[in-house]
Amino acid sequence: MTSDIDFSGVFPAMCTPFDEDEGIDFETLQTDAQRLEEAGVDGLVPVGSTGESATLTHDEHVEVVEAVIDAVDDVPVIAGSGSNNTREALELSERSADAGADGLLLISPYYNKPEQQGFVEHYETIADAVDLPQIVYNVPSRTGQNIEPDTAVELASHENIAGYKAASGDLGQIGEVVERTRDEDFAVLSGDDALTLPVLSVGGTGTISVSANVEPERTCAMVGAALEGDYERARELHHELGPLFRALFVETNPIPVKEAMEIRGYGPARMRSPMTRLSAENRELLEDVLAEFEDEPTAVADAEAGP
Repeated sequence: MTSDIDFSGVFPAMCTPFDEDEGIDFETLQTDAQRLEEAGVDGLVPVGSTGESATLTHDEHVEVVEAVIDAVDDVPVIAGSGSNNTREALELSERSADAGADGLLLISPYYNKPEQQGFVEHYETIADAVDLPQIVYNVPSRTGQNIEPDTAVELASHENIAGYKAASGDLGQIGEVVERTRDEDFAVLSGDDALTLPVLSVGGTGTISVSANVEPERTCAMVGAALEGDYERARELHHELGPLFRALFVETNPIPVKEAMEIRGYGPARMRSPMTRLSAENRELLEDVLAEFEDEPTAVADAEAGP
């Protein structure tokens, strides 16, 4: 298939809120999905790394995807369905498709560190079986192995592999993937908020973003300005968001963003073990950063107003 999803713009990597018994708080989850849709995001990505997929059961994965789909009206839902076990990733992908997901985000197999041919076979197995647009997710800091540009380019030729979430931190590598897939129907999305603007500058199409959970309007304004070629405005917003980008990764994601969500009143900061709450020192830092956004709303208002 050719993807009927426009993988350009801002796709928040959603948090999964938990209640006091560590069950999924579906009411808060759906309210949050609606808040993000109303803020103007271009799609939603539940049950990825930010959604604590590693501590959800397979049934919970699907229930979260279904809840987000039911909550929104007019944005695509891209379900995280990856695993280090190809059979498990295939099952999660098939179940997500049956639940009504519009696309899939597939983290590269982690811990077992496959060779490059293993990545190709893993992704092609799922793409051959599930007729949805799929995004390959490269985040070697979490998985222990990098998807090399040659591998990404080979995968881009598959009709169901529609994009690449780039979180390697290597702009040269990301730019090479963009360069070598320009003739494909293939999107390269930033997976690192601090590198979103640089990725867009070399031809990326958007971002799967953590910061967009907290500042969706500003993130959308920055990405929109860059995609329209207004890099002066995009740089202004990038620098305005810079303190937030840094604060949200002061400890392992999603610890800081869930704390930010609680500070803003969007959802609880509870984590499932082995993840822990943000330290008191870093919470104070985060509170200070968020307060600055409350006091200085001018850049996003200027961006929304246009020239």
